[in-house]
Amino acid sequence: MWVLVFYDLPTETKKQRKVAAGFRKEIMKDGFTMFQFSIYLRHCPSKENADVHIRRVKAILPDSGMIGIMCVTDKQFGAMELFHGTEEHIKEYGPQQLEIF
Repeated sequence: MWVLVFYDLPTETKKQRKVAAGFRKEIMKDGFTMFQFSIYLRHCPSKENADVHIRRVKAILPDSGMIGIMCVTDKQFGAMELFHGTEEHIKEYGPQQLEIF
């Protein structure tokens, strides 16, 4: 399962930029990596684990801005088509750490 966090935070003032950077740093500390600007993702081995990380993101939500959180299965994520311009881009995303069961 993949958890995606989409956000659009205001950055007009120095304080707003600090809040936006702080939010980005906090989700990165929780294991999210950049997929595109303002779109971060994290692989989770189960729905229960994904729920833990979703709760962590919700605990650090800024007072303003738009934030979206979405879960997709490995199969759905694998069916995504990525392009750089008109050329298809194949990039392998996998678990970010070794998982032992």
